[in-house]
Amino acid sequence: MKAAKSQWAGVYPAVTTQFKADESLDIAGTQKQVDQLIVDGVHGLIMLGTVGENCSLDASEKRKVMAAAKETAAGRVPVLSGVAECSTAMACAYARDMEKIGIDGLMVLPAMVYKARPHEVMNHFRQVARASALPIMIYNNPVSYTIDVKPEMFAELAAEKTLVAIKESTENVRRLTDIANACGDRYVMFCGVDDLIVESVMLGCTGWVSGLVDAFPRESLVMFDLAKRGRYEEAKEIYRWFMPALHLDCETTLVQCIKLAQAMTGRGSEHVRAPRLPLQGEERSRVVKVLEKAIAARPSLERFKKAA
Repeated sequence: MKAAKSQWAGVYPAVTTQFKADESLDIAGTQKQVDQLIVDGVHGLIMLGTVGENCSLDASEKRKVMAAAKETAAGRVPVLSGVAECSTAMACAYARDMEKIGIDGLMVLPAMVYKARPHEVMNHFRQVARASALPIMIYNNPVSYTIDVKPEMFAELAAEKTLVAIKESTENVRRLTDIANACGDRYVMFCGVDDLIVESVMLGCTGWVSGLVDAFPRESLVMFDLAKRGRYEEAKEIYRWFMPALHLDCETTLVQCIKLAQAMTGRGSEHVRAPRLPLQGEERSRVVKVLEKAIAARPSLERFKKAA
């Protein structure tokens, strides 16, 4: 097997999976969203991650969504698929199917449900890494999935050539430096926490997997580019405007929050699939207020155009 190569960098939205009111897949709606994001200028797409409600889709639905995303992207940007299965064998089979469909890469989570021990976690990643030639981003999110891939574990996994990137979502920016000290520049580093993006860029992240990009793509792209260019004062201005909305990415109901943001900005529907339910009552009112304030105070990006 040839070593995988990756030049992934930039802003990669964690794309929502669109549903109809009866919770059936809305493939056309998902494709419309994919096309909009590419036209807006995103650098790649993450389909079927947490925000894409991976674990709420059955096996055939996942493959339909990925084939549709690949068709719509038409080679304009890399399209990655989340891999969130309950067994290593299922994850390996899914990786092989993604290779057949022509997906550009994978974002692999630890196996779902079972809280694996460190050596079991590394075995899972190794087996999936060897199941196809696709390049892989490891998604490390102990906050949501209870399993933490430590820097020394990434160092051990470095022998697997298809493991090329890390989506770092521990909510601890110290970890970026710890990974760099343990692994050098072996992995491409992506920030996976929306409200830590400017700090993460300063510490070496060259990519951002983001949920709120789905609703605010232009602001996200300009802010990221400003930070990458070291124009931190200007990036900070957008960041401070954006921060209350970015905090929604760290809530348990992040999927509902992001889809509500899409609905309020005309970029998708609010429909989710059970067990998730749309936000209600005081919780909904709180989130709506945050988003209404963000929409009303959107910064003019014209004066930042040289950064874009």
